[in-house]
Amino acid sequence: MLDTIIGIFRCIKLLSYKYMFGGIKEKTGSLSATEAFSADIINMMGEPTVTEFADYIGISQPNATYKVNCLVAKGYIEKVADSSDRRAIHLRTSDKFSGYYKEDIKSIASAIDAAKDKFTNQEFDTAKRVLNEILLQMNSEVNLKGE
Repeated sequence: MLDTIIGIFRCIKLLSYKYMFGGIKEKTGSLSATEAFSADIINMMGEPTVTEFADYIGISQPNATYKVNCLVAKGYIEKVADSSDRRAIHLRTSDKFSGYYKEDIKSIASAIDAAKDKFTNQEFDTAKRVLNEILLQMNSEVNLKGE
């Protein structure tokens, strides 16, 4: 099972990198590799604050602020005021960045659809429960919000 999960993880990462870097062109306003990874982390964290982002990846607050400001200036990240505390600012990836994910999500959805045709509904539901439990355990390990 571990080899299968690692294999799926590797495929997802490779697809993500392929579409992310395939969409990044060498021109003014494009993302560097570090910026792309920073935006990707922000996206996966689910609207963190600059402090949460800095703490999670283990960099200083000024370094995180610099990275975020570069991403904002290029249009890949938006700063959004918290609805309950207007002083708190959260980071959200923009549509410009989110476009990188559309293609790899299509590939994953296609693979799931193909797998559905090979298994009974009960087998598929069991696999889904197992994967959801693995996801729950992993989310608690990396301290990310579950989806």
